[in-house]
Amino acid sequence: MCQLLGMNCNVPTDICFSFEGFSARGGRTDEHQDGWGIAFFESLGCRIFLDAKPAIASPVANLVRRYPIHSTHVIAHIRKATQGGIALVNCHPFQRELWGRYWVFAHNGNLLDFHAQTTFYQPVGQTDSERAFCLILETLRQSFPTGKPPLKQLYPVLRDITASIADKGIFNYLLSDGEHFFTYCSTKLCYIVRQAPFAAAHLIDEDITVDFQKLTTPCDRVAVIATTPLTDNEVWTQIHPGELLVFQDGLPHQF
Repeated sequence: MCQLLGMNCNVPTDICFSFEGFSARGGRTDEHQDGWGIAFFESLGCRIFLDAKPAIASPVANLVRRYPIHSTHVIAHIRKATQGGIALVNCHPFQRELWGRYWVFAHNGNLLDFHAQTTFYQPVGQTDSERAFCLILETLRQSFPTGKPPLKQLYPVLRDITASIADKGIFNYLLSDGEHFFTYCSTKLCYIVRQAPFAAAHLIDEDITVDFQKLTTPCDRVAVIATTPLTDNEVWTQIHPGELLVFQDGLPHQF
């Protein structure tokens, strides 16, 4: 199946270090060769880069590795196709508008016999992932037609539709509107929070070490979320199956 990478932080930060290791799994250190994508929120705007080529062979991925885009919300995905062909239209993350904001979604898993009935949001590609995203947004839109509600009202609705979809199979996902960053673990997802005192980190998939103490201030805080740990000298926290977390300013919360 696919792999996920997310970042949420309290100050705009680049994801170059994590993406270097993550993208290596797109055909060099792992078998996820069926496309990739990454989304960066910048205020209300959102940059998305997608390519149906493997991440290790993609000129677009090479650009992202060397382009230090600073963002507080980032979602990335490398694909191993289970439903839908190898095509740009089926690459994650997917993007739609809701309540005057962009929403971005990426999924790792496989939803069996999943046929969502939606009217406003329609999938463009052939993946179960995009169908699930459309159903989530349609549910939120129908539940709160006048605009985005406070998080304490939104969370239980998202939790319930997530649980309903997860009944169909494996449903690990990352979801963000640039204000809140949601992560749901169906089977496998973990995170690390980097904050003062910062230390050096070494990638598992590339022989690269970065000393974050030299690149940060004492007030910085960065949460990195991934399907499996990206570094071998840090302690990653496993998210429990069935747990829906909300990250804000680099910290996880559960309601």
